Amino acid sequence: MTADIDSARLDGWIGDRLPGAGAPLTARRMGAETGIASALYLVERGGHRWVLRRPPAVRNDPSASNMQREWRILTALEGTAVPHPKPLLFCDDESVLGAPFLIMELVAGFTPGFDLPEPFRSDPALRYRLGMAYVDGCAELASVDWRARGLDGLGKPEGFLDRQVPRWLAQLDRYRTRELPELDFVCRWLTENTPTMSPAGLIHGDYSPFNVMVAPQPPARLAAVIDWDTGTIGDPLLDLGHLLARWTEPGERPVLVVQAGGTDGYPTRAEMARRYAERTGRDLSALPYYQVLALFKLAVILEGRHAQEVRRGVSPEATSMAEGVPNLLRGAAEFARGERV
Repeated sequence: MTADIDSARLDGWIGDRLPGAGAPLTARRMGAETGIASALYLVERGGHRWVLRRPPAVRNDPSASNMQREWRILTALEGTAVPHPKPLLFCDDESVLGAPFLIMELVAGFTPGFDLPEPFRSDPALRYRLGMAYVDGCAELASVDWRARGLDGLGKPEGFLDRQVPRWLAQLDRYRTRELPELDFVCRWLTENTPTMSPAGLIHGDYSPFNVMVAPQPPARLAAVIDWDTGTIGDPLLDLGHLLARWTEPGERPVLVVQAGGTDGYPTRAEMARRYAERTGRDLSALPYYQVLALFKLAVILEGRHAQEVRRGVSPEATSMAEGVPNLLRGAAEFARGERV
């Protein structure tokens, strides 16, 4: 037994479907401090290494961390230009580890969430190209022929934007514990300013530097887009909204956290939006709507973490999201009012 993984049961289930059968198998938790995302384990056997992904022990909402959805998307991305971890095995038998899980190839790279390694940390030109690499990954995703990849039925693109506010408010109501500033204004603004949806595409659902891996050496390029459990068929501009709404420019108050390495050297939101438009040909005239929607959605999700901590006895003023969620909603209101562009 390794942490909450029964290594013997896992080894028996894998059998000879992966190399190294007969050698001892170990499973070590990766990044447990990162919070609400699905749990990751480094699995090693006979000199071979893979990554196992399963839902966390406690989910903010029953709809979160859908491993079967993630497996379907990863297999569909095989042969496309979207960088992703190669899917190897999927198990929906909960008797093995207590929950569905999937096993992927280990990706060489780093996740640029809070910090940057060298040479990216000290080279502004590399950081500029890194920011554009995020955009290029988003653009590649928007270009996937999702019907040809067998993803019909993954989501319901018809009425996708119209459903967003009621869908996320319904989730919030399942665990809401406090009044939230700007929530009513943001919901009303989104409802009144819903644009015509851009052509449907495969979307990640939480596209940000926290959900990509970067190749460890220059040139700046994505090694993989990761964490696909909320992927669906919808409006790809929402992925761009996620990326740009949380992007901090010099002198700005971050809506959540500043991108890894600070703000110096990175492209502006306007530069990133222009590159996306050039790469995809999509109309970005309603971009503020997607930025507001992205921050509203993220606020609802992270309020689940706040509620979870309150249920465990943490003071409402002392949770990890006590100020984070209100700041996200204030940021959404700033985009809606044109105070942040």
